[in-house]
Amino acid sequence: MVLKKKKKEIQVDAFFLDHQQLEKLQRFSKAEEQNLASLLLHCAQLNNGIQQIQCIKKIMPLMEKMGQNSACDPMVKACLDILGETYFSLGAKNPLKKVLASSLNGLPERFMTLAVQSFVCCLRDELKTTDVYLYRKVLDNLSSCMEDFSLGRASVKNLFEEVLQFLQKSLLDIQEENRKNHGNHVVQTQLMHDLLIAIKVSMMLVQKLQENIQGSLWKHHESFVWQSMCSLLKSSTNFLMDAALLQTVQTTSGLAVILFSKTMYEPAEELPSLVSDLLLGSIKHTDVPVWFLSNCGTLCTEECPDSVLLFLCHGALAMLEWKNGSMGENGEKLLLDIASVLLSLSSELKESSMAMSLSRILAIWTNSAQAALVSGSPNLKIKLNGNSDIIGKLLEYIYTHWEHPLDAVRHQTKLIFKNLLQIHRTTITGSNEKSDPFFARLIKHLLSLEWHVKGKYASLGCLVECVGTENILRLDRTIPVQILDVMNDQSLAPYASDLLETMFTNHKAHFTLSFQESTWIDQWHDIWVSPLLVILCEGNHDQTTYIIDYYLPKLLKCSPDSLSYMIRILQASADANLGSRSTRGALGALMACLRTARAHGHLELSTMMSSGLVSTECIKQGLVHQHNQVCIDALGLLCETHRSTEIVSMEEMQLIQFFMMYNLNSQSPSVRQQIGSLLRKLFCRIQESSQMLYKLEQNKTKQELLENSTKRHPLGILQQYKDFMSSVCDRLFEVLFPGSSHPTRFSALTILGSVAETFSVPKGQAQVFQLDQEIDSTRVRTLIQCFASTFEEVKVLAFGLLMKLRDVAFNLQDSENLDLLFQAAMDLSTSTKPYDCVTASYLLNFLVHHKGLQHICLGKWLEHNPQMDENTLVSTVEKNTLAVIKLLLVNVEEEIFQAKKSLLQAAASFPMYGRVHCITGALQQLPFNNLTLVAEWKEMVARLILMSYKLSAVVSPVVQSSSPEGLIPMDSDSESAGRLQMILHEIQPQDTNDYFIQAKILKEHCKVESEKLADHRPMDNICTEMRGKERQTCDVTAQMVLVCCWRSMKEVSLLLGTLCKLLPSHATSEPSDGLITVEQVKNIGDYFKHHLLQSRHRGAFELAYAGFVQLTEMLSRCNSESLRKMPVQWLSGVLEEIKSSSTLCATRRSAGIPFYIQALLASEPKKSKTDLLKMTMKELISLAAPLNESPSVIPQVHALNILRALFRDTRLGENIMPYVADGIQVAILGFTSPVWAVRNSSTLLFSALITRIFGVKRGKDENSKKNRMTGREFFSRFPSLYPFLLKQLEVVTNTLNSEVEELKIHPSLFLLLLILGRLYPSPMDGTYSALSMAPFVPFIIRCGHSPVYRSREMSGRALVPFVTVNEVPHTVLSLLEGLPDSTSPCIRQNNIHGTLLQAKSLFGDQSCLS
Repeated sequence: MVLKKKKKEIQVDAFFLDHQQLEKLQRFSKAEEQNLASLLLHCAQLNNGIQQIQCIKKIMPLMEKMGQNSACDPMVKACLDILGETYFSLGAKNPLKKVLASSLNGLPERFMTLAVQSFVCCLRDELKTTDVYLYRKVLDNLSSCMEDFSLGRASVKNLFEEVLQFLQKSLLDIQEENRKNHGNHVVQTQLMHDLLIAIKVSMMLVQKLQENIQGSLWKHHESFVWQSMCSLLKSSTNFLMDAALLQTVQTTSGLAVILFSKTMYEPAEELPSLVSDLLLGSIKHTDVPVWFLSNCGTLCTEECPDSVLLFLCHGALAMLEWKNGSMGENGEKLLLDIASVLLSLSSELKESSMAMSLSRILAIWTNSAQAALVSGSPNLKIKLNGNSDIIGKLLEYIYTHWEHPLDAVRHQTKLIFKNLLQIHRTTITGSNEKSDPFFARLIKHLLSLEWHVKGKYASLGCLVECVGTENILRLDRTIPVQILDVMNDQSLAPYASDLLETMFTNHKAHFTLSFQESTWIDQWHDIWVSPLLVILCEGNHDQTTYIIDYYLPKLLKCSPDSLSYMIRILQASADANLGSRSTRGALGALMACLRTARAHGHLELSTMMSSGLVSTECIKQGLVHQHNQVCIDALGLLCETHRSTEIVSMEEMQLIQFFMMYNLNSQSPSVRQQIGSLLRKLFCRIQESSQMLYKLEQNKTKQELLENSTKRHPLGILQQYKDFMSSVCDRLFEVLFPGSSHPTRFSALTILGSVAETFSVPKGQAQVFQLDQEIDSTRVRTLIQCFASTFEEVKVLAFGLLMKLRDVAFNLQDSENLDLLFQAAMDLSTSTKPYDCVTASYLLNFLVHHKGLQHICLGKWLEHNPQMDENTLVSTVEKNTLAVIKLLLVNVEEEIFQAKKSLLQAAASFPMYGRVHCITGALQQLPFNNLTLVAEWKEMVARLILMSYKLSAVVSPVVQSSSPEGLIPMDSDSESAGRLQMILHEIQPQDTNDYFIQAKILKEHCKVESEKLADHRPMDNICTEMRGKERQTCDVTAQMVLVCCWRSMKEVSLLLGTLCKLLPSHATSEPSDGLITVEQVKNIGDYFKHHLLQSRHRGAFELAYAGFVQLTEMLSRCNSESLRKMPVQWLSGVLEEIKSSSTLCATRRSAGIPFYIQALLASEPKKSKTDLLKMTMKELISLAAPLNESPSVIPQVHALNILRALFRDTRLGENIMPYVADGIQVAILGFTSPVWAVRNSSTLLFSALITRIFGVKRGKDENSKKNRMTGREFFSRFPSLYPFLLKQLEVVTNTLNSEVEELKIHPSLFLLLLILGRLYPSPMDGTYSALSMAPFVPFIIRCGHSPVYRSREMSGRALVPFVTVNEVPHTVLSLLEGLPDSTSPCIRQNNIHGTLLQAKSLFGDQSCLS
């Protein structure tokens, strides 16, 4: 059953007329009969857009009835004027605009002239707009006038020159305004989208109104139209060349340049050769018209950037006419030139957005090539045959990009392959496709590939459509089984199931055509169904799950009749083969098949029961099966149906109750999730079918039909539903007893949440069940007790449920109980157990919704403010939250004051982080856009920020110490001070941290201080208690102090991050409108900067990072220019600080510095040009490169650590990929450093890069081909690594001089072999790549002589991808010939062993042997 989302009601904004327009209509309208004016007046007075649409649809029928002479009626003129004004005032996306246009398209001919006059008048007013920020509305109006609106097009045609002039002006004005707003991302993005629309409208004008431009009159170089077209061409060229604009603007400008040139250029047949020359950079100025040079000079004179060439190719493919061979030989040459330019660009453009554009444009090229071939010359057919050079290079592109990390590139690669097959089919029309050598070669190569290559599946699927499944199965009958075996890997399962679907559907169609009768079905079952049943019974958990999810539904959709065959086979062995904990057995397979069949509408459960396909006992066995997935399938059989209104039978309800007796305590999170999801579907079915039953109850005739069919009375069914839901809730509350296990609580609360959500309906609608009727005070207490769970997800679920039931819950709680709860929350907020403060936060967040909280609980804590009660506009939640935060703040301020005296005391008796956590929690559920007490909140925010700084000042010395884990801060306890002093003296830390100096100063005064405080010290001092008889202070207190300090830092960071969000982000609002000022935000930024760069404790800086990210994300969107520029300033500042080898922490992987830089870079808008990232990476790569003359290696260590963090950051996504090759070079060179710190950081960076390139390693098999890449793909994605790795290998092998006795190992050897060993050869490797693998071979062979066993082993593996299949025998032979003779004087065993390992690896690789 698919849960359908309720359709959103379409919102239509109504239009309103001004006073003058209404007066005009009232003058013409008649009360006694409906004329055009009165209809319009009635329409304008409606407030509902939908009703106005209905009204507008009546206009044309009314005008058609009007007489011939009515065109002279001033009322008609007035009404048409108002309709024109209304049309131009409506927004582009308002449905009213489209309805009005389609109605006016039916305007009777006699009114046309009048209507055009009205519309021309309105459009002329629109074109007078001078405000750049209002251009968008005019552009949208022009666009909608030219789209399927005859009246609008006629108006534009009449004002053609004015429109051209406006477009020309708008392009220049928007460009200038964009330049002025440099750095303001929000405004620039808006302006660039306006620019995009302006270019599109200009193109639309030229395309739609060609008749205005065509003819030779306007081509006179002094004519206004010609001058305007030149201006448009010049602007488009400038935009195309401007790399600072959005890529979509540049792409569209590429289209515009070609379109305008095509319109202006004469003779037209020479245009293709002009575009060819532009792309190849071989343009001769003498051959080009002067007007083209003066407007597109930059394209002709400068060397075009790669991106510009790409967009010009796109323009040529999209804007020129490729069908019917209209461009002749020049067109064919241009087509081939575009292909060669695109293919050469593919090795240059590595940035993700460019790689995506390139793949899309190549796909467009294949479509154009198909169109050109239909009427193309024989020569073109030869050039585009499957065996031709261009198709070979395109195949090479496909093989290197079908595993590309970007989904869009993989999708386009599939399209390109599909189109290439069609291109080849077109070139061989008439010959037998199925025996074509090109197809045969492709199939052979594809089948020899490993099944872990994702590109193999889509490509085989395309080939199946060309040559048929039968031809492929002739080569290998076991293919279906091989593909099913692959389906235990989720990443491959969708690809595998799609290929299988293509194959079995094609196979079925082939059989149906070949055989008249259905004798073929058994053969089809043997190939496609029998292997499936074997795996379902005996396969492992993952494999069976993915086959059921992906493959089974497709198989049943193709052949529903196969279900009976499957059930017959499974039933025969179901009793004997019940399955086990690890396999489903026939019973499990049967449940899976029945569940899928029912969910997809192939079978009804009642039919299954009555026909004996499955018995109640059999389902019960499934529901309590020891294999988790069998239980889920049995439950799915009961819950999932094809129709969401299918009535739930009594048997189903009983079986569900039986299931809930045994399965609520499942230990597997995925099983718990699936149970919740399936029961939710069941509750939706009950809810929707009950609504249907209520309607049937009201409609007696249908009810009789139903009674005859089901023998159940609607009211009886509804009562059963109610009883069933009630018993389900009883069972769920029963298992929520104190001390129940986490899985049970999680399941019960999830299901209760689904019940509350499903059965909450609008008032006035009959409802079969309501959860709040089942709630009593005991059950409310049970839910509140769930807050005490140590698992936060249980707290979240209980809180969500209580929020849905809060009215009932509060009515059932007396004031005494509330007071106790509030007291408990306050106590828990200062507990020394970290999870207690989370409980306190949820409790307080629940209690602030109670109307009487101020009177009952807060009265004795805070002085009462009577003005608050009088202000009835303030919501309960806002009043209560303000009071609770005030109370927490007063407490925490007092505690900070005490902590300043003794941090040890604070850590042991009142850690302050709990209070701050509760404040943050309370703030997060406030609706900040809708606050009434703004002045009070401003004051509160200022106090909270001040409190954060004070708390941070108390605890930061501990987390900023060079060894925070063992540090005991100085109290006045002379003994602990003395012991600390001794420890500090022993370790003599080389750290500039003030904390150590303070400790030494304190030692001098500790005696005096301890005497002063001796009298005031309470007897029950916690530290003394903890010391006990053994007097072991250090372990306990150091740990407690650290927990107190880093958690306090964490909470302060999260609170400040939350407060930063209060700054208004809208472009219109002033910074003063927010609850927080720009100055405060700047200070918070400086605070984060200080702590991220100084903290040494991971918990402290990781969570400071979480708060800082909230701040940086807000900065890029905010309105204040000084704030927007802060990330750039901070970034430049920290990079300078790193260079200066300052006091920043160089150990602990540079501590918080990578986090600080990550947060600043992640805040850049995703679709921007990522200038910050480019600047940072350039700096870091240059810092990380080893320089011998540098006096300090600390900047290099920082740079390596930061690079590692950035390469691991998923949010930077594909934007970081262009820097991977540089990263690898830096890591390998860093490994040769004499300084251990640099080598250590280089190792960590190298590890991160290997994961970034080859993916996360999932299995334990070292030789698995999953996380690997073909050599061709690797070097095409990182071309700069080819010469680098080759050079490094040469350096490394020179140190392996076998003549010298001493052991010499180059440090980079292992890293180089590790990368090369991750590559593998591919049968698809052709001869079209410029990179030859041969130069690596002699060096890798020499690496086999290494004295280190692991290096010899790795060199064996690394040799394989560099030796082509046909070279294997020759290479093995030369390896064996290189073995020493038994008589030779100096036999080195390592060399012999290495050589034999390499020979073994070459033979061992299956793809080579094949």
